[in-house]
Amino acid sequence: GLKRVTGGFNSKNKCDARTYSYMLPTFAFAHKDQAVQEDAYRLDRETLGKVNQLLGCYKGTHNFHNFTSQKGPRDPSAKRYIMEMSCGEPFLRGNVEFAVIRVKGQSFMMHQIRKMIGLVIAIVKGYAAESIIQRSWGEEKVDVPKAPGLGLVLERVHFEKYNRRFGNDGLHEPLEWAEEEEKIAVFKEQYIYPTIINTEREEKSMANWLTTLSIHDFSSSAGGIQANDRNSKNSTDLEGSDGCDDDSD
Repeated sequence: GLKRVTGGFNSKNKCDARTYSYMLPTFAFAHKDQAVQEDAYRLDRETLGKVNQLLGCYKGTHNFHNFTSQKGPRDPSAKRYIMEMSCGEPFLRGNVEFAVIRVKGQSFMMHQIRKMIGLVIAIVKGYAAESIIQRSWGEEKVDVPKAPGLGLVLERVHFEKYNRRFGNDGLHEPLEWAEEEEKIAVFKEQYIYPTIINTEREEKSMANWLTTLSIHDFSSSAGGIQANDRNSKNSTDLEGSDGCDDDSD
């Protein structure tokens, strides 16, 4: 639908938060020492709780210079504010179990969300220690894996400040889409989710990317990371392209 806005309204500048979702097969969270069949794996309550505990660590303002490219640890723009991040209940599509991670933040840098999720996967699978999250916010260069682009979707843009100021002034409506929620849900079920699921089945982007986690050095120095980058050139295609170029400031 259409809504009347103020003169000079800029949808990018007036947006004060964004919500993204990331749909992934739950076998991504299976421990590296656990032999699993992708279509047989089911996420247990304990592992889901661990995933949500780790995702919750991202909430607040942190220095995410290790979660993007070409930003140093003292670059003020690398600090980002995360409001919410959690993984929902798993569900079956065909024989494969999936789950959806949702994250709401003021703004995001290129690759940030994919790296946030990639690091949590590495921890849950047993490749990295939980302490690496805190370490990644320091000045040290940390090797943070980037999860595949498939599954990343811009769910919603938020205009909360605009709504408080103009949403009930008698001339403008709040920029909210509650009345469209049912249509949005139907569209996702009919078009977005099937595309993600079918592409994962055909290309196995998550399954292939998981095999690259073992080449990362989660305790390495900057020099070690550079060496690792050279050794992993052949695996870069497994990371896929960005699911959405809006995953940036």
